Amino acid sequence: MKQGQGFLLVFSITSMSSLNELSELREQIIRIKDDENVPIVIVGNKSDLEEDRAVPRARAFGLSQKWGNAPYYETSARRRANVNEVFVDLCRQIIRKDSEGSRNSNDPNRKREGPNRHDRKRENRRPKNRRGPCIIL
Repeated sequence: MKQGQGFLLVFSITSMSSLNELSELREQIIRIKDDENVPIVIVGNKSDLEEDRAVPRARAFGLSQKWGNAPYYETSARRRANVNEVFVDLCRQIIRKDSEGSRNSNDPNRKREGPNRHDRKRENRRPKNRRGPCIIL
């Protein structure tokens, strides 16, 4: 969690307990990152199992509003529905936050721990055709 720049918080629409676990995960992320504005997307998976739905859309959407309008998507990994959209949204949030951070890089009150992401990029140049790592917890 400490090195993650953005997080997909995924629950099953067929399990209310899986939705309830997201609040604790979010609290851990915020505590570890020491940042209330970490890029997060809430994902209700198994949308292909509508007949087994245990989590009303309104409940999940309410959670997204409570968390500062965090984007909420319903996906189906089985049918590959909305999966790409979730990652695109998260990447856009990360890029937006990164660009806002670079605009504030001259702020003397800005918290900085070690080399920033751009410094590491220069140190670890890779061929452009390789993709970076993805961490799934």
